Amino acid sequence: MLEPTVTTTVCHVLREDSDLLSAIDPARRERAIEECVVGAARVPRGRWSPQQAPMMEAGIGLLVLEGLLIGHVGIDGRSGSELLGEGDLLRPWQGEGIAPTLAVTTGWRVLESVRLAVLDEAAARRFAAYPELTGRLVARALERARNLAVNMAIVHQARVNVRLHMLLWHLADRWGRVRRDGVILPLGLTHTVLSDLVAARRPTVTSALSELARQGLVTPVKDGWLLSGEPPGELLELQQVGVSPPVQDSSPHVEP
Repeated sequence: MLEPTVTTTVCHVLREDSDLLSAIDPARRERAIEECVVGAARVPRGRWSPQQAPMMEAGIGLLVLEGLLIGHVGIDGRSGSELLGEGDLLRPWQGEGIAPTLAVTTGWRVLESVRLAVLDEAAARRFAAYPELTGRLVARALERARNLAVNMAIVHQARVNVRLHMLLWHLADRWGRVRRDGVILPLGLTHTVLSDLVAARRPTVTSALSELARQGLVTPVKDGWLLSGEPPGELLELQQVGVSPPVQDSSPHVEP
């Protein structure tokens, strides 16, 4: 399932994922932490070609504990991309054995060294003793699908600077930290990665980012991107139909 360059260990996944742990009754949490021990794998930066192993056929999938990666799906020379990080559940081999009607290509690239909890068949049996975990994991998968739908809506915006502005605020809903001077998005997203995410050419993205900087809306900083002002109105409209609330109202991370 994992390439030779990947290093593997074990981890107490509930100790590292507080959201999963919170689904379990407090009286049972310590026992659950000790019982729900799973394999963990660290994948270095660069291209990644995960393969399904027999133990994963009845397993749950891979849970991102830390790091950042991007998945690509291409048809006829054009591609769509999805950014994944901590808390995301994935099965990168899903559908690979099915011959599609269209000639589809897929690929994965690790942007920041990724650590994955391997929720294989053995882990699924341990998790079965705590059915509350099932709902949380299904919710993760559905939330990922909703975020992808928002990404698709963003890509359909006509102007690239609008796409970028919306995308960065959308990512800030999840990873942003509120400061007095704005919202920091602490992700080292290069212009090339951003061009993949908004389906535009890199030079066009560079020009659009310069325009957003001139307007005082988006500023590149050492630890990522600084977002100033309010989220674009179009994104707020998308959030009102079931996507997570704006970062100013929901983010628990407040910095001085």
